[in-house]
Amino acid sequence: MSEPLYRPWGTVTPEFWDAPGPGIAPLPSRIAPETLRARLAKVAEVAQTGHLPDAAALAARLDENVTAEYGEPHLYTIQVREVRGYLAALAGDHPSGLSWYLHAAQLRVTIQGPRHPDVEEATRRAYSLWRAMPQEADRKRLGTDLLTIAGDIHGPDSPIARRIRERLYALAVPSSDTPAPLNRA
Repeated sequence: MSEPLYRPWGTVTPEFWDAPGPGIAPLPSRIAPETLRARLAKVAEVAQTGHLPDAAALAARLDENVTAEYGEPHLYTIQVREVRGYLAALAGDHPSGLSWYLHAAQLRVTIQGPRHPDVEEATRRAYSLWRAMPQEADRKRLGTDLLTIAGDIHGPDSPIARRIRERLYALAVPSSDTPAPLNRA
C-alpha cells in the first residue's frame, strides 16, 4: 500500500483561484447599472442648469471610471461618450460633438454589428448633428469624415451614405439661389 502524496500547497479548490494572493488588494466592485444611471442623471441635471463645463467635467470623470472598469468596447462606455458628444454640441463645439458621435458609432458597430438598430440610430445622430452645424470651413471636412465612417458601417450605397454624399455635393456646388461672387480683376 502506498502512502498518499501530500503537496506543499495543499488541495487546490475553486475558491483558491478566486482569492487574491497575500498583499494583493481585491479588485474593486464594478459600477452597477443603477449607479451609472444616477451619475448620468446628475450630468443631465447639471447641464440643464446651464453649467455645461461642469456637466462636461462630470461626464469626463464618468468616462474615465467606466472605461477603466469595463473597457472601451462596452455599451456603458459608448453611452457615456455619446453624452459627451451631446454636451459638446450643446456647448457649441460641433466638431467635438460630431467626433464623439462618430467614435461612439464605430464602437457600437464593433459590439453590436452594422445591422443593429442602435448602430443606425448612432449614425443618424451624427448625421443630424452635422446637418445642424453652422456653415463653416470645417463642415465639408467633417462631412467627408462622416461619409467615410457611414460608408464603412452601412456600405457606400446605403441610404444614409447617399444622403450625406448629396449634402456634401450641395455644399461644394453653390445653388442657383446663391449670388455668384464678383470677379474683380
